[in-house]
Amino acid sequence: MAVIVDEGTNPFEVGVATELFGLPRPELGLAGPLYEVTVCAPAREVRMNHGFFTLTGVPGLEAVDGADTLVVPGRPDNVVPRAEAVLEAIRRTHARGARVVSFCTGTFALAEAGLLDGRRATTHWRWAELFRQLHPKVLLEPDVLFVDEGDLLTASGSAAALDLGLHIWRRDHGAELANAVSRRLVFASHRDGGQRQFVERPVPDVPDESLGPLLAWAQERLGEPLTVADLAARAAVSPATLHRRFRVQLGTTPLGWLTGERVALACRLIERGEERLDVVAARSGLGSAANLRARVRRETGLSPSAYRRRFGPTPGEEVGT
Repeated sequence: MAVIVDEGTNPFEVGVATELFGLPRPELGLAGPLYEVTVCAPAREVRMNHGFFTLTGVPGLEAVDGADTLVVPGRPDNVVPRAEAVLEAIRRTHARGARVVSFCTGTFALAEAGLLDGRRATTHWRWAELFRQLHPKVLLEPDVLFVDEGDLLTASGSAAALDLGLHIWRRDHGAELANAVSRRLVFASHRDGGQRQFVERPVPDVPDESLGPLLAWAQERLGEPLTVADLAARAAVSPATLHRRFRVQLGTTPLGWLTGERVALACRLIERGEERLDVVAARSGLGSAANLRARVRRETGLSPSAYRRRFGPTPGEEVGT
């Protein structure tokens, strides 16, 4: 994986890429990193973030030629064209079949390189109108956290780079490892925002200690007929108070969280090889196969059968229970 740092690049987004993909993960039982990350730049010295940071001593843009994935972080001056050397590096990386990923306004660079015409993409809401003016042929989706077009993936903002990064972990290595990485980052992978993509959600680390145990308790009982009233009773608060706490701490409602967790469990069961939809529906608390189909499609954009083809075990593969 190569990460391009250009003049003005956001250092937070560079940090997201190196934190997500470049660090060893011994807590996952892995001997070493699953990604080999190289940071590269078009010049020997590059000023980042309005000159607050200066990057030196990294390889030049020739480093992209050996990468399976290229990450292009954003920068604030989107009306200033990117250097032609940067755009050419992006073009040749995509032309040889590698995956190209942008964070936040890095989408402008992908569009300037000519990769996004007729393709779906997203970028930061603040720059959406400017993006439409400069790149009218791109199918911009400003209301999502990220867009996965297979070979081209775009995140809508700096924090959404974490959402997209965990999605890439899920795509490359499955839900179990993606979930473990999100726990290590203490980051709730799923955030409301209209996105169709689905990343498995861990129990978040929340400031109110009374909510964390409730979530863990509920996750152990997803197959039971839990209701919002049951959650409120367990927390010893009124449903209105519980609703307020969920909104403040998780950005969703108790029912929305409960449904999402049940869909996450259903997806894990499918990934682990359960083919009977009625069994998946019962064990996840979604009730019926029809409701399972509707919920999985709504959350992931895929039918259960399509989800199984994409994320389920291959024939003969042994999976844990």
